[in-house]
Order: sequence, then C-alpha cells, then structure tokens
Amino acid sequence: MKTSIGNRRKKTNFSEILRRLSKNKLAMIGLVVIICLFLMAIFANLIIPYDYSKQDYSAVLQKPSREHLFGTDELGRDVFSRVVYGTRYSLRMGLLTVAVAAVLGTLLGSFAGFYGGAVDNILMRILDIFQSIPILVFAIILAAALGPGLNNAIIAMGVSTMPLYARLIRASIMQEEGNEYVEAAKAINASDMRILFRHVLPNAISPMIIHITMSIGYSILVASTLSFLGLGAQPPTPEWGAILSEGRNHMRDHGYLLFYPGMMIMISVLSFNLLGDGLRDALDPRLKGN
Repeated sequence: MKTSIGNRRKKTNFSEILRRLSKNKLAMIGLVVIICLFLMAIFANLIIPYDYSKQDYSAVLQKPSREHLFGTDELGRDVFSRVVYGTRYSLRMGLLTVAVAAVLGTLLGSFAGFYGGAVDNILMRILDIFQSIPILVFAIILAAALGPGLNNAIIAMGVSTMPLYARLIRASIMQEEGNEYVEAAKAINASDMRILFRHVLPNAISPMIIHITMSIGYSILVASTLSFLGLGAQPPTPEWGAILSEGRNHMRDHGYLLFYPGMMIMISVLSFNLLGDGLRDALDPRLKGN
C-alpha cells in the first residue's frame, strides 16, 4: 500500500515538473532543437548526400550550391555531409564527458558530504588543487599528456570538470543529511552505503540534473576547442571543431567553411542552456504554487 502511494506521488511530482517545463517556451524550443540534433545524429547516414570523407578534386572549394548545400572544402569534400555527420561525434563527446565527470564527481562529493571530517577535508583539498587551474587549460594539459584522440579528449574534459559536480553533490548531501529519514535509517542500523545511495543521494540529485543538462553544451564547446587545437578528433573525423580547424586557412575567401560548423556549435550550446534554465525553474520547489 505504501509503495503504491509512493509511486503515485512520484508520478504526480513528475507530471507537475513536466507541466511547468511545458509552460517555458524557450525551454521547449531548446528541447525541440536538441531532439532534432539527436535525430540528425542517429539518421546521419540517411540525410547526407555524399560520403563525408569522399574527396572530389574537381569540386575543390566550391561555394554553396544546389549540388553542395554548404559548399566544399579544400579536398572537395561536401561540407553539409561533414557537418551533419559531425553531430554524432560532437554529441558523443559532450554526453560522454558529462557522464565521466558526473560519475566521478558524484562518488567523491557523496563520500565527502556524507562522512565529513577528515574524509571531507582530504577530498576537498584535492579538488581545490584541481580547481586552481582553469578548466580549459587543465583539459588542454591532460589531453596533451594523454595524446590526441576522441577518447583521450573525453577523459581529459571529464576529469577537468569533475570538481564542479563533486562540490555540487557534496552541498546537496550535507543539506539532506540532517533530515529525519536519515536518522530513522541510522536508528534501524542500515549500512552507510544503503543510507547514502538508497536514501540520501536520490533526494539530493535534482541540482545535478540541471547542472548536467547545462554542462553538455559547455562540454561540446570545450570538445570543439580541443579538436580545433588538434588534441581531440583527428582527420578525417568530421567533428565540428576539427572542421573549423581545417577551414581556418581559407576563412578570408571561403567563410562558409567556418560559418556552418560554428553555427552548429552555437545552436547546440544555446539549446542545452535553454533547456537547463527551464529544468531549473521546473524543479524549483518554490514554484509549486504556480
């Protein structure tokens, strides 16, 4: 009986969150664009008119036309095909970076906030050292140390952004720790791991959901930066930052080589930020009366 009541409450809360989110027009626009990006990534093979790596030296640096919607690059490759297919790599880097950072940050932040004392001090001082270096600089240093490549770039970005997640979840855990349900769980001799991961963490995760959504856009931006610098995706991989890097030598006379991948990066970052803002408002308990 208690389980069914709890499930009903969860459904009601979820429905209320969706209702508030649907009232935010900018968030819904962001959500629609994000869905379109994922569909573009999934069905890229069906959308692109040419093989993204196919070189045609008879069509080098052609401006946008009916045959090549976004023009061609210095090797005669179709820019539209490369930009569309690049959605797969850019989204993959953004999502996996956030996944790495969220998992590591959640584990460290949870233990620091739950146990406190010496554990908290040691972990937080280590994170202070990490955070003393700007995120982008730290990501570049790690990526350079690990070597160029998609996977190494994802690890570098995940580790460099992990302290933000750890501090956020630590603060949420510390707020939840004083609640009655934690005391009740301790009173029945529940294990620390059960209390932390079964009871405390699920109630402290809401701020993380918002931060994760907004961080995907930032991760895509950092991933593009690393690829632009030659530390991320390597040729002929059509990641947006790599496409920008390849076209920078022709930016004066063939600006479209930078315009289209640059617009995709901007639209992606903006869409995730809009959705994150909407989720923040929808999950804010102070808005329950609206």
